[in-house]
Amino acid sequence: MKFSTPIKAIAAGLALSALPAIAMAQDAAPVPNKGDTAWMLVASALVLMMSIPGLALFYGGLVRTKNMLSVLTQIFAIVSIVALLWVIYGYSLAFTNGGSLNDFVGGFSKAFLRGVDASSTAATFSNGVVIPEYVYMVFQMTFACITPALIVGAIAERIRFSALIAFVVLWVTFVYFPIAHMVWYWAGPDAIAAAAKAVADAGDAAAKAAASAKLDEVTADAGLIYKWGALDFAGGTVVHINAGIAGLVGAILLGKRVGYGKELMAPHSLTMTMIGAALLWVGWFGFNAGSNLEANGTTALAFVNTMVATAAAAVSWLFVEWAVKGKPSLLGMVSGAVAGLVAVTPASGFAGPMGSIVLGLLAGGVCFFFCSTVKNAMGYDDSLDVFGIHCVGGILGAIATGVLVNPALGGAGLVDYVASPGTAVSAAYEFGTAVSAQIKAVALTVVWSGVGSAILYKVVDLVFGLRVTQEQEREGLDIAEHGERAYNY
Repeated sequence: MKFSTPIKAIAAGLALSALPAIAMAQDAAPVPNKGDTAWMLVASALVLMMSIPGLALFYGGLVRTKNMLSVLTQIFAIVSIVALLWVIYGYSLAFTNGGSLNDFVGGFSKAFLRGVDASSTAATFSNGVVIPEYVYMVFQMTFACITPALIVGAIAERIRFSALIAFVVLWVTFVYFPIAHMVWYWAGPDAIAAAAKAVADAGDAAAKAAASAKLDEVTADAGLIYKWGALDFAGGTVVHINAGIAGLVGAILLGKRVGYGKELMAPHSLTMTMIGAALLWVGWFGFNAGSNLEANGTTALAFVNTMVATAAAAVSWLFVEWAVKGKPSLLGMVSGAVAGLVAVTPASGFAGPMGSIVLGLLAGGVCFFFCSTVKNAMGYDDSLDVFGIHCVGGILGAIATGVLVNPALGGAGLVDYVASPGTAVSAAYEFGTAVSAQIKAVALTVVWSGVGSAILYKVVDLVFGLRVTQEQEREGLDIAEHGERAYNY
């Protein structure tokens, strides 16, 4: 189609008149994309599904009939209580500047969601891309809810409900919120880009020195583990190692269940456990792929890695157990799947698919070894293998992330937000630096959670008493603690 000369002139005039508006739009604050927003809301719902009903059914099926309802109640209560704590002060402690304590924890500037509304935004990992802060807040809420719920599996069938609730309130306050801050809090790509651009645009030595000082201040506005350069895409340290070591400490301090090692304590419903595991796998796509905070190629990478690593770990555990015990079991296969999900979590946005498959194969075998040989040798009663799967799988995945991020191994590589202000570019990869940062992050998480959890268990024990009586334990927590049964037939 051809335009006449007058129409061409009008079109040209309109284009010229639009230039100031285009320039103003380029300088305006970034606006959330509806697709990113929709994806992150779906991801948040998927992570909630991991807790209730996913984790509740997975754990519930693994305990004895007389304790099924207690596990469901514990997990539902934890999710509900932590959700409230998150909006009251948890989000603020995890994701604001903490002043002199900023290396370890945030402050109370956003307590009761002060300053958070429908128009406020949160940074992603891309320059000029944001999501509504409500979306980011509720997505991170679901992580805070599931993490303490994971601990239930290690201390199931013997802990008082009142003691558990008190412990969880203290634990998320003094252990989870600080670890989340140390690993995930940072100024964001746009703040770093603006400071780096000011350095590049500085006209003289004095201006450049001032701008450089400002850039240092912005990059220093981050949690301690983040500043070490440790990578944790979706919660290997924050969620799995954190909860896994707290579960082990609890299992040791509470002692073994009555009859442990002498009486049969078989799962009462592997059917429900399989349903729970399947829900966990589906929900984990929100957990891992959602942790990219937007919908792009990296989101797809995390999605694919979550799929293949989980499948590899399920197959690995299945065949290792088959070789060792002579028969392949459903419980082994679903346990392997969860081990794969755990291991790939910190690496999901950094590793390549082939590296994730190798990680899954390793996770299945290593976690099987810890849940059988090591557990039997040490004699601790980790009821549902929280330590053997979540802590061990989390440690394996966290350290492996420092290796698998290497582009030479198909990884996504490291990102530099300073070299080309406003554009994220690839940074040089150094094996020793990357792996040592991961090891330091793992060590700090183990010590922080291990020591902190031990102290909190002792405090709760003094006030409430951690464990039910032997008579109540034999009767079952469903009746003894809640006055009702999971099944009436």
